[in-house]
Amino acid sequence: MNALTVEDLQTSFGTVEAVRGVSFAVAAGETMVLLGESGSGKSVTARSILRLYGRGTRTDGRVRLGDLDLTALPDKQMRAVRGRRIGLVPQDPTGALDPLRSVGSQLVEVLRVHGVETSKLDARRRARDLLGLVGIPDPVRVMASRPHQLSGGMRQRAVIAIAIAGEPEVLIADEPTTALDVTVQAAVLDLFLELQRRLGMALLLVTHDVGVAEELGGRVGVMYAGRLVETGTVRDVLAAPRHPYTQGLLDSLPTPGIPRGELRVIPGRPPLAGEVGAGCAFAPRCPQAVTSCHASEPALVAVGPHRAAACPIVNKTLTAQGVPA
Repeated sequence: MNALTVEDLQTSFGTVEAVRGVSFAVAAGETMVLLGESGSGKSVTARSILRLYGRGTRTDGRVRLGDLDLTALPDKQMRAVRGRRIGLVPQDPTGALDPLRSVGSQLVEVLRVHGVETSKLDARRRARDLLGLVGIPDPVRVMASRPHQLSGGMRQRAVIAIAIAGEPEVLIADEPTTALDVTVQAAVLDLFLELQRRLGMALLLVTHDVGVAEELGGRVGVMYAGRLVETGTVRDVLAAPRHPYTQGLLDSLPTPGIPRGELRVIPGRPPLAGEVGAGCAFAPRCPQAVTSCHASEPALVAVGPHRAAACPIVNKTLTAQGVPA
């Protein structure tokens, strides 16, 4: 059984569709990366799974945590799931932590609210152990520190400790390395993989960084304009993309062979939510677009074992060249 299953997820803010029919599943111990530019719907997808949007937002489709249907849960039961069975590492660790309280008190509160530890003493011991588990070298000092007294990397580790306090079945990490320097970023990614190995949890990670996806491995879902346009293993998708948007992301990466100032870019800009017309959302920027691309939106279809893509033009071309599906 999959740890997390998302079926035809759709999220609208008023009349604006931000997520349009997203489906994927993540098994226990597996990593799934949602990859794409800002505004592609990655974070909205992650937060819709957790039902973090309130009034004025409409969410359709189905989300299951194991065999529990999250879309049918009353709000009170859903609040019990968040932080216990599903953990969230938000994009901004500074904004996620209360600046007026010590890190230890915030971690203790999570442990007691979710019933992981009932006594304050046991919760403090558990909090100290969790900070050690995420690689903080002096847990006692950090327990007593307020967020502003810690470095960005330390704050991120503290937020991860809070997210895994309930030993969740699924951990969702939303752009967890964006504000970190390269060395700290690598350490945080290694930490995710180590925690995943120890706890056996499924990891759903949101990022715009192709390098992060490559580092984590597992599977990837490339998102554009609120839809998945390509899925598969990270190794297969990044080595041989089957959608022009994925190829554009790879072409825009700096490499030793490209002179300074001559990076290739995808022309134009992503459509804003609500600007998507009847055809393929990427067609206005796509070098391979033909008339039919502007007429109807292509479906995400299988293009090989455990792979899918939403570009019949690329698929037809590769088939004609003898590339196996």
